[in-house]
Amino acid sequence: MVQSGSELHKVALKRLKDRGVTLEEIAELVYDLQKPYLTEIAMDLCLDNVQAVIRKREVQNAILTGIELDVLCEENKLSSPLQEIIKEDEGLYGIDEILALSIVNVYGSIGFTNYGFLDKTKPKIISRLDNHKNTQETHTFLDDIVGAIAAAAASRVAHDNPEISDIMK
Repeated sequence: MVQSGSELHKVALKRLKDRGVTLEEIAELVYDLQKPYLTEIAMDLCLDNVQAVIRKREVQNAILTGIELDVLCEENKLSSPLQEIIKEDEGLYGIDEILALSIVNVYGSIGFTNYGFLDKTKPKIISRLDNHKNTQETHTFLDDIVGAIAAAAASRVAHDNPEISDIMK
């Protein structure tokens, strides 16, 4: 049975929360990405755009899929060699980034470049999720999903607010 959009949305939000991710932390990333370009930006605007991105069904599907794979890995329920690849967040795996790009691609090329920057620099919550080597937690997919949501939301801000951009003045 196909879940209704509102039910899927609730489940995706709960899964993020259960994994220790707040929308406010994602909004901080959006703020940091857009502040150099949008001098009038406010955290409320960033949070509104994070929430809008997460309301999209394909984003909810990516959240649920990625988190489920991370959890299954923590429970050692994946077959070898996939279990070890995901557990170690092997650099040449790349499927975690591909899943994240399904989120970013909803909002165009600005989202793509923002995602690349976040994936490379790993600021704030992304760093916390990525640095789990000494724990039993696996966030191979979640760190990229969080970065992709932030990148998509930042792209959404840029597209929806060209009048407040210093570049457009």
